Amino acid sequence: MSTVVAERKATIKRLACAAFEIGPDELDETSLFTDDLGVDSLGTIDLLANLETEFGIEIDQDELPRMVDLEAVYQVVAEFAGWSSTVDENVAAR
Repeated sequence: MSTVVAERKATIKRLACAAFEIGPDELDETSLFTDDLGVDSLGTIDLLANLETEFGIEIDQDELPRMVDLEAVYQVVAEFAGWSSTVDENVAAR
């Protein structure tokens, strides 16, 4: 994983922890927000707002059902931000 991707994932985790009011040790890449952490829809909407502010993007609320764990959130943000793994790797190599 490139440094750029790792930094973005760390930022997303930080934002999720803030939105869900949990510590970073309670959340890993495969933690299911609803099933494992008991996050309600308001928590995921808070996360969505935090992501939009942090990354300067707009994410359609129709994407919320896809945002079930950190990896899925990263994929949604990457799509809306126009990130590509090839670009990330090239940036990291510079």
